Amino acid sequence: MKRIKRWLEFNRWYLQGRRPPWDTGVSPPELYAFIESHAPGRALDLGCGTGTNAITLAQRGWQVIGVDFAVTAILVARRKARAAGVQADFRVGDVTRLVDLRGPFDLILDIGCFHGLTPDERLAYARNVKRWLGPDGVFLLYVIFKDDAQPKRSGVAASDLDCFALELAPVARTDGTDAARGRPSAWLTYRFVSQQELLQ
Repeated sequence: MKRIKRWLEFNRWYLQGRRPPWDTGVSPPELYAFIESHAPGRALDLGCGTGTNAITLAQRGWQVIGVDFAVTAILVARRKARAAGVQADFRVGDVTRLVDLRGPFDLILDIGCFHGLTPDERLAYARNVKRWLGPDGVFLLYVIFKDDAQPKRSGVAASDLDCFALELAPVARTDGTDAARGRPSAWLTYRFVSQQELLQ
């Protein structure tokens, strides 16, 4: 039921010709900093929305796949990519059930998708990320944390991030406040952990 409500909410914004509050239309400085310090490769944008960040990556030489379950958002993303003159593969899909998607990816990007999933969905999502991320790849994740005063709203607790262990190791974290929601947030950078490291 929650999945259907989310799907209706996301599509309602775009069908009404409005941009939802989480779709700023501007790539964040954290993504630009990553691009400046990494050579182009294959990227996967999970919960890509209208494609702003996937297009930013494609403009800088990355081969990008963007996935979102909001059909209308993907249609907008495709239109934006054509207007920008870049190639990006935008797909309608559920980030917890992308059985046909093939890695490895040098970058997996998630700006606000993971923290909207249920606990069971997060486990399936984490298994997929571990399967898709390349040996030298980076998983760049932006999350909003739970608000104790409003427990029914989406967000993660610190323990929710445990689903990425043991195969992914956090290498950087920058805490802040989400501008749209006024809640604590964080940018998290993960890397793949080799079998040798796991055995040590």
